[in-house]
Amino acid sequence: MKIRIITLFPEMFRGPFSCSILGRAQEKGTIEIEYINLRDFGVGPRRQIDDTPYGGGPGMIIKVDVMAKAIESAKKNFQLAQTVLLTPQGKVFNQETATNFAAEKEIIFICGHYEGFDERIRTMVDHEVSIGKYILTGGEIPAMVIVDSISRLVPGVLGQDSSSVSESFSADHLLEYPQYTRPDDYNGQKVPNILKSGNHHEIENWRASQASIKSKKYKKIDG
Repeated sequence: MKIRIITLFPEMFRGPFSCSILGRAQEKGTIEIEYINLRDFGVGPRRQIDDTPYGGGPGMIIKVDVMAKAIESAKKNFQLAQTVLLTPQGKVFNQETATNFAAEKEIIFICGHYEGFDERIRTMVDHEVSIGKYILTGGEIPAMVIVDSISRLVPGVLGQDSSSVSESFSADHLLEYPQYTRPDDYNGQKVPNILKSGNHHEIENWRASQASIKSKKYKKIDG
């Protein structure tokens, strides 16, 4: 999978994306991540990328002409890419969206900043996505969350590809069943006997039952 990220702050990604699973995936070439600096397309000697909103109001708005040039550059040799605008007004990201994005060969993420985007920028993208019903200072952290989520679904990124299929939200929108490892007894809290029985059919039944119970419990808590 090839990913391009349009951002004012490429340096924000270097630490999170250079470590652990994502770092190894890039070393292997399974995932390729490039950064397009929005400032490179700014207007005038100061490379201005924003301006005051028509009609007045607080904050600064990212300019449509600047963003159009950045998107055009990001799409160069990237003709199959889906373009994703990260915005609080977008569809809330979930595991189904992650699976759909992970099936793409090329994808472009656009990170916003300041008070928002010129509304005309929305006509230039394929998707508008939010990671939750709250406001952040910019789109960089949402981009990190989404890239991490979709990357682990790309074949070859995880050590065992099957592990991304049987976890929380991947099947029937159920949370993952409880899991245990050694020691068997920790301060009186013991591993359920069924998991030590060796009866794989009964274990699978137990796991399915526990996943259902946990999902109902947390759905009730979340309201």
